[in-house]
Amino acid sequence: MSLGQPSAADLIGERTRAEIFALVLTAGPISRTGIADRLGLAPSTVTRLLPPLLAGDYLRETRAVSTGPGRPQRLLRVNADRHVVVGVKIAPTHVAGVLTDMGARVLARAETPLAECSPATALAVAAELVTTLLAEAPTRERALGVGVGVGGHVDSRAGSCRYSAILGWREVDVAGPLAAATGLPVVVDNDVNTLVVAQRWFGGGKDVDSFAVVTVGSGVGCGLLLDGALYSGASGMAGELGHLPLEPDGPTCGCGRRGCLEALASSGAVLRRLRRCPEAADCPDVDAAVALARGDDGPAGRAARAAFAAAGQALGRGLAGLCNLLNLHKIIIAGEGVTAHDLFGPAMMSAFEEHAFSEAARDCRVCYDPVEDDLWARGAACLVIRETVRAPLS
Repeated sequence: MSLGQPSAADLIGERTRAEIFALVLTAGPISRTGIADRLGLAPSTVTRLLPPLLAGDYLRETRAVSTGPGRPQRLLRVNADRHVVVGVKIAPTHVAGVLTDMGARVLARAETPLAECSPATALAVAAELVTTLLAEAPTRERALGVGVGVGGHVDSRAGSCRYSAILGWREVDVAGPLAAATGLPVVVDNDVNTLVVAQRWFGGGKDVDSFAVVTVGSGVGCGLLLDGALYSGASGMAGELGHLPLEPDGPTCGCGRRGCLEALASSGAVLRRLRRCPEAADCPDVDAAVALARGDDGPAGRAARAAFAAAGQALGRGLAGLCNLLNLHKIIIAGEGVTAHDLFGPAMMSAFEEHAFSEAARDCRVCYDPVEDDLWARGAACLVIRETVRAPLS
């Protein structure tokens, strides 16, 4: 979808039209009056800006319904069938993707394991996955584009990954090869930023204007929505909470530095601590560590519980730093590690409250969302929808 290149005189109108589309997408069906009230616009402004969206069949009107006193009103909804979008998440061990409609409703899903995650291999697998998903679309001509989430420092304007410690990538063009292989426009962003978009439009971030999504698992990631806008920083690197230096003499992180939060609070950190206990030295993975912590009353179980508590304490200090800087309304803890929040959560909250300045902890609600790959990839699809209509997240 393209609303054209706006002149200076039309710029405000174009942005407002995008806000209208985003509101109908997330809150529709909704009346013109409801749009005007929610966005603080004059009803005449809404009426003036709607025709391109209606003529292009991106929005449709329902039959007139009664919404209260006064004459019945027609409600507006997004025509979800207008286009399909592909969202892809590239992880160290696999590539996951979804095909969605314009309402970000999942129509098909696919996942392919990676024997190794070199850029050439991962991008080739991603291109094949896109082709597989598009085969599920009614017609390829309806495909709008591909959104890709990648862990690390992503330059979304250039469509490149500048550096990813978790993938081992440096200066990798992501958009170019995928666009060439698929013949579609490609939008790339940090994978946690894709979760911020999804949470803002469809999840736990709908009710607040400033929140963070903090992911825990093999790494520690963070995406930020500040005053209703996705915040990426000067070059797309904002939110690298996992590389906040907490212990100068701490363990070496995947980025090569010592004492980063990720080196203290990731699943790898839990296993490293646990394996110091002779009775648990052969613990194979974090799932086994969780089972020990929950079901073993001996030394191995105690060591597992202590390892998760230490990770939670480090994470809580990191969250306190985040809130001391930004005074957030909410933090959503997500990622594969969330399923063990009963093990690390109490220590995390204790450290968070201990180190938060003044009322920062009281102002911020912490909640958990055990995000599956679908939501990561769905968020990547939302990037395309958002880019298409130049829609803000507010």
